[in-house]
Amino acid sequence: MKAIVQDRYGAPEVLEFTTVDSPVAGDDEVLVQVCASSVNAYDWHFMRGDPYLFRLVSKEAGLRAPKGRIRGRDVAGRVVATGRNVTGFSPGDEVFGDLHHRSGAFAEYAAVPANQLAHKPAALTFEQAAAVPLAGNTALIALRDVAGVRAGQRVLLNGASGGVGTFAVQLAKAYGAEVTAVCSTRNADLVTELGADHVIDYTREDFTRSGQRYDVVLDLVANRSLRDLRRSLTPEGLLLLSGGGTSRGGSFFGPMALIIRAQLVARFTRQRMVLVSEVPSRENLVTLAELVTTGRITPVIDRTYPLPETAAAIRYVEVDHARAKVVITV
Repeated sequence: MKAIVQDRYGAPEVLEFTTVDSPVAGDDEVLVQVCASSVNAYDWHFMRGDPYLFRLVSKEAGLRAPKGRIRGRDVAGRVVATGRNVTGFSPGDEVFGDLHHRSGAFAEYAAVPANQLAHKPAALTFEQAAAVPLAGNTALIALRDVAGVRAGQRVLLNGASGGVGTFAVQLAKAYGAEVTAVCSTRNADLVTELGADHVIDYTREDFTRSGQRYDVVLDLVANRSLRDLRRSLTPEGLLLLSGGGTSRGGSFFGPMALIIRAQLVARFTRQRMVLVSEVPSRENLVTLAELVTTGRITPVIDRTYPLPETAAAIRYVEVDHARAKVVITV
């Protein structure tokens, strides 16, 4: 099969479009013919092996080269075969899911753990479905499971126009919160259309010095200091950190430095500071499918690229501040 392969860390040029052996579904796996995938910050962090700490903590990373060769976590496609322990899926079913640490979705076929797959909502194209798993699940875990966002709360989203951010805006509104979205000028209309009550253009206004306080702050870009972010919280507010952010290689901690400081400071304040850990599950995928079907959330796609141009897609996400999701078609 054709796939995007990586044998060393570096810039997008380390990604090679080549032919490799097709995977075989294990006992608890589903073999999926991939129709679409999408790019996440995880992909370019992994491509560069940056921050260096990432190489030590990721199950898929090695110190000098990745352990898994094929990139891509989000998958949408058709079931080709199922392992002997798998129930609920049959050849021909349209599915979507998240390969998590193993990756492998930037390819014509992928073997996916059955508990990380769900049936694709009929209302979504494969491209739209591929935009949902990692980003949608991260927003769901952050706002529903960790924050328990409820009606009447004030929620600020820093990085509201990105992949996770566009889902977070919609979910926070669905849970009844008053939502403030932080983004650039060009994305103000987008987050407003998604339901944001207030928009702060970070090129014109510093949200950490506005005097406003929020019950929940979800930081998705790691571009502000911990002191700044805490200034935006109520005395008992919750700061959610996603581990996102950008770098150009060569850092040891990268955005993890903010997370480490937050975990240390959290011991001495009433404000809570929590790292959001995204763990894929069929149950959460089913929930996201229901939210899509009922119209409470809609995946937003910025651009699509064919599989051979995956390196260009990752470069666009890394450098050009893509809005919402960038999708790979297979």
